[in-house]
Amino acid sequence: MSEYGYIPEAPEQSFGNNKGIFTPKDIYDLTRADKYTNYGQLELIETKTVSGASSTIFTSIQESTYNVHFLTINNYQPSVDSRHLDIRFFESGVEESASVYQRAQQIGQADTSFSESKSTAIDYLLASFATGNATNESGNSYSYFYNLGDSSKYSFQTMHQDDINSSGVFRTAFGSGVLPQASTVDQIKLFVSSGTFDCTVSLYGIAES
Repeated sequence: MSEYGYIPEAPEQSFGNNKGIFTPKDIYDLTRADKYTNYGQLELIETKTVSGASSTIFTSIQESTYNVHFLTINNYQPSVDSRHLDIRFFESGVEESASVYQRAQQIGQADTSFSESKSTAIDYLLASFATGNATNESGNSYSYFYNLGDSSKYSFQTMHQDDINSSGVFRTAFGSGVLPQASTVDQIKLFVSSGTFDCTVSLYGIAES
């Protein structure tokens, strides 16, 4: 049998155009070569290791390819105690820094306290709530972004996180946000309001075609 389950010769395989009867090994090999059709899969755009920076920007988010983006943040820690990690969008290359974003989050802590955070006029979305800067005080989160490349729609976010806050208490939070402007978002900025931060952050696109 020839490669990828075809006799007597293998056809050219590509994402969205697979032919043949595939063994698990065929699927594995084609997936590693990014040639196996699997709609909904995460496709890595870029990973950044941030160390001692006040901000970092994903300047190429492939917004014309992906309608949904997925952002992961691992081991976020600010240099200044109790600083949250914020998000801003760039619209056609211009940073939107005005108080036009809206967001709402629910927060629960291991000490049994619950609260909410919300605003209809703020100049950022949240990537991670205010985390401490002591040893092992750090945060982890993920966000989905929707419609970033669609100039006729608003750009939405959903997020979820867990962290150890500046009081040493475990906390979880979830919520959503929106840039209520129909525009093309082509860059994503992460930043802190003061000091610097460390983390590993990865941006993915979700394959739809």
